[in-house]
This record gives sequence, structure tokens and C-alpha cells, in this order.
Amino acid sequence: MSFGQGGPQGPPGGSQPSTPQFGPPPQAQPLPQAAQPQAPGWPQAAPQTQTPDWGQLADATASRSRRRKLLMIGGGVLATGAVAAIVATAVVQSGKSGKKLPAAEKLPAASASPEPTFSKVAPPPPPNPEEFIASSDKDKAPLSTKTLFPHAKPVMSPKTGYTRAATDSTSDCASVGQNGLGAVLADNGCRQVLRATYVRDGVAVTVGVAVFDNKAAADKAKEQSTGNMAALAGDDGTNFCQGPACRLTANAEGRYTYFTVAGYTNGTAVTSDDTKALKAGHDVAGYTFRRIMARANAQASASVSSPKASSEPAKTASGSPKPSAAH
Repeated sequence: MSFGQGGPQGPPGGSQPSTPQFGPPPQAQPLPQAAQPQAPGWPQAAPQTQTPDWGQLADATASRSRRRKLLMIGGGVLATGAVAAIVATAVVQSGKSGKKLPAAEKLPAASASPEPTFSKVAPPPPPNPEEFIASSDKDKAPLSTKTLFPHAKPVMSPKTGYTRAATDSTSDCASVGQNGLGAVLADNGCRQVLRATYVRDGVAVTVGVAVFDNKAAADKAKEQSTGNMAALAGDDGTNFCQGPACRLTANAEGRYTYFTVAGYTNGTAVTSDDTKALKAGHDVAGYTFRRIMARANAQASASVSSPKASSEPAKTASGSPKPSAAH
């Protein structure tokens, strides 16, 4: 049965019975709808998140720090290489242009500095001051009451000052020695005697310095001494030790022998237990010793450059006279 040309046709090569298809027609698929734009200003609620992994975050931070350091190191290496290339280029260029420059002049060789030399000869020791007052051959400094007793108000011991009352000198040594001392001085070759009188608090002391040619004569005069040096009255008329007992001392240093006589200006006799006159005699004797040694040291210092300097140890003027027996 034919329904016309529009009917279904079977496949070629044979006819197969066609199965009629019935039922509702297939429904058309709906077209996709465009996404509706959402109104701005109201963000959608964020989905709930879990607790962050802090270890991973720390690793990520450390990784970024390492990458940053590597980038900085790489940049530094590149910069250094660039500078080195620039310097090398400049050196090459200067080497090429340097061929036209004159050669540098050679500086003269520096002369070798002389090495310091030291003398193997030891310097001579300082001269012994006592040598210069041991004999008249070396004791050449001016000698007078002004050089031997220069101070008008000497301080002879701590906080103890005296006033010089009179000075005198004579070449007639026997005339100023009493009770046998004059003969002792003359017999040992005394050249002159220089005297000075000092007063303090009613006590007066005369010191007489006898000058000999050498130390041996002075020492002998001290050993043989007897009697006393005559007291020298003060310029103001002060008179003492003209009869009453007085305190006496005798000492020697170098070619000098010096004697003291101490007593009261009011004529009071000095007793054996008296200490005031005794101290005054020792003060003036010590002062005289220092004046003699000052003379010795001055001459020794002036002769330091002399090749004949003595090898004996020096003696200062700060010493004290040897103690002498008081009469």
C-alpha cells in the first residue's frame, strides 16, 4: 500500500519491514539561560574555613626568603662581574695608550742608614767630693768667712734658727787657741782660723775652723786637741765664755778641723746636765760640717768633665759630723 512519495523507504538491497514509531513527539531541550547579574554591594557569605596549617605557612615564608636571598646574591654577583669587566676594559685601554708615555725614571737607591754605635768603655764614676778638701793641691775654691759662713740667719736644725753675730779670720792660729789649743794648731801647720758666732735665746756659740795643708795634719790636730777655741764676742758687744764653764766640741773633715764653744750670754755657767747649750753647740757644728761639704761638692761637680775624676764613691753634704767628746 502506497502513501505517496513522501512515505518511508526501505534500505536498498531488500525490503525490511519497518517498525512503525508511535508515541508523543520528542520534547525540545530548554535553552541555557544566561546568568543573572547579582546586585553589587552585598558579598556572598564565605564558606566556612578550617584552621590554617601554620607549619606550611612557615615553610612557605622561609622558601620566599631563600628565593629573595638567592636573587640578591645573584644580582650582587652580576654587579661585581660588570664592575670587573669595566675595570678590565679600562686596564686594557690604559695599557694600549701607555706605550706612548715615557718610561718612569728610576729613583736613586737610598743609602743605608748608619747603625748607632755604643762605646764599650764605661763612663767614669762621679768624683769623690772628699778628695777636693783632702789637700790644698785640689782645694782651690775661694775661702773666707763670706764663703764659709754666708747666712745671716741660718736654720741649723728643724724649726731652730740662729742669728750670726760676728765673723773673724786670722793667720795667727795660736792667738785664737786657749789652754793649749793654740800650740796644737801651730805645731800641726795651721794656715788660718776662720771664726763665726751665732746666738739664739740667750745662748751663744763660736765656731773656729782651722785650715791645714792636708787631711793628715787636720786629723792629728783633732786627736791632740786640748783647751778650747777663744769665744768671739758679738758685734753688739755680746760676750760669753770668758771664765764660766762652757760646752766644747772638736771635729775634723778633710783638711779642716773645727771647734765650738757654747755658753750663756748672761755669764751663767754651763753645768754637766745642761741640754740647751749642748744642743746649740751641736747645731752649729752640724751647720759647719755641711758648709765644708758644700764646698767639696761644688768643686767635685765643676770637675765632672775632668779625666782625672776619682773612682771612690761620692759623699753628699747632707751628712753629719762625727760625734766628739764635749768638754
